[in-house]
Amino acid sequence: MEDRNLVEETRNKELRLLDKSKKGIFRVIFSRTGIILALIIMEIALLLFGLSRFAEHTTELAGFVVAFHLATIVALINSEMDATAKNTWMLIISIIPVIGPLFYIYTKVDPGSYRLRKAVERRQLESHELLSENTEDRKRLQAENPGVAALSAYLSSTGNYPVFSGTKVTYYPLGEYKWYAMLDDLKEASEFIFLEYFIIDEGTMWGQILEILAEKAAAGVEVRVMYDGMCEFSTLTRDYPEKMERLGIQCRTFAPVMPLISTYYNNRDHRKICVIDGKVAYNGGVNLADEYINAIERFGHWKDTAVRLEGPAVNGFTNMFLEMWTLMEKTPRVSPYLKEIPLFENAPGYVIPYGDNPLDKEKAGENVYLDFLYQATGYVHIMTPYLILDDVMLTALKTTARKGIDVKLILPGIPDKKAVYTLAKSYFATLINAGVKIYYYTPGFVHAKVFVSDGCKATVGTINLDYRSLYHHFECGTYLYDVPCIRDIEEDFQYTLKSCHQVTLEDIQNEPFYVKLLGSLLRMVATLM
Repeated sequence: MEDRNLVEETRNKELRLLDKSKKGIFRVIFSRTGIILALIIMEIALLLFGLSRFAEHTTELAGFVVAFHLATIVALINSEMDATAKNTWMLIISIIPVIGPLFYIYTKVDPGSYRLRKAVERRQLESHELLSENTEDRKRLQAENPGVAALSAYLSSTGNYPVFSGTKVTYYPLGEYKWYAMLDDLKEASEFIFLEYFIIDEGTMWGQILEILAEKAAAGVEVRVMYDGMCEFSTLTRDYPEKMERLGIQCRTFAPVMPLISTYYNNRDHRKICVIDGKVAYNGGVNLADEYINAIERFGHWKDTAVRLEGPAVNGFTNMFLEMWTLMEKTPRVSPYLKEIPLFENAPGYVIPYGDNPLDKEKAGENVYLDFLYQATGYVHIMTPYLILDDVMLTALKTTARKGIDVKLILPGIPDKKAVYTLAKSYFATLINAGVKIYYYTPGFVHAKVFVSDGCKATVGTINLDYRSLYHHFECGTYLYDVPCIRDIEEDFQYTLKSCHQVTLEDIQNEPFYVKLLGSLLRMVATLM
């Protein structure tokens, strides 16, 4: 009875902001910001110790520190790191002697992620034998659009992300629409349900989903749920997987945070994947929490998007889920869940479910976005909650606009993170001067991650335009070419514009001086945001 009550309690639970704020402290402790604060404290302690212990050898000690710093800087300059990240590290090394260089060396060695990286490489290699690409699809795509075929080949080289035809795609312009459809599909499940989400929070949305999951598990349907370990500090209790197991639901936490500093904790699972019976899949920005369906209000109206796939491309997301679920399993069972799914005859175009792995040297998510910009001939329209740009992306946005391409970005009118919002504003003047049009969604917060271009290309997924998504998180997206719902995506963009304010240079000039100054300072540590 106690376990069954979990379902009812989850559905009716109120949002407890005080508890969330307390748990949020742990997010800071185990974030890059927390690590930097810890380093500063360690630096002060080390300095005081050095002054007392080696007072008679300050000259030799200073010489060693200078040599150590120079060697670290030379290694940094010659690394493959993005120029913006190099600038941030240069700042850290400069203001935190000894500890700064040691921390840089520690992150480059990356001991906390070694085992995970090897497991990901092994699973991706194994998956190629289980989910192969249809060569006929690739040939037809090559004939129709060599540029998109080249991008498809690139994605296949970064992981196992085949191109699929014959897949029906439905676009949802709001999180609640995705939720309604998802509830209906979950009720029809007969074999298995796979859920992988960055955030799960108790409330109306998750409560109704959990009720269905419990009923399906009791009826013999295999139900697996995975969420990111940060939920333990913000939304769910640490013993939540055990509670789920008692309902018959297999549940795992990705990278639960332990009291140990490790680079591993920066690599969060930011993906949002739902697969039902290998026949239907969902992807997009919508987590399983009430603000995503506007059941509660946090930052005004919450604008989010998602897609529903039905057809062969579902196997792409099934495979992605199982790669993550089975990372530490010696004998994973994957092939029984990859189905021979018939083509939808009235579903033209091509679909590529793709992922981005932070443990390799490829920035697949960013490169997909760059391809949109550099291949565009008419327009590129973007919705993103955050705008923290590296030099490559900043250059691409400006260059595309200067070529006469219509580049528009919709950003939140009400931010969820004020510092990040201030940092985003520091890019506005240079972007607007290059011809990029920037808009605020005045009713509230935009959480959608959407690129749509030229009436024939789009991607909807989990990848933000910030360093966390592009460099540090496990992410995923759905790339669409010549699929009918691309028209719906562009229509939604135009409809959303009606509720937006276009940012002008005058708006930027009228910002308070402290906002401009803070934005400039935050640019120096943009990779930490």
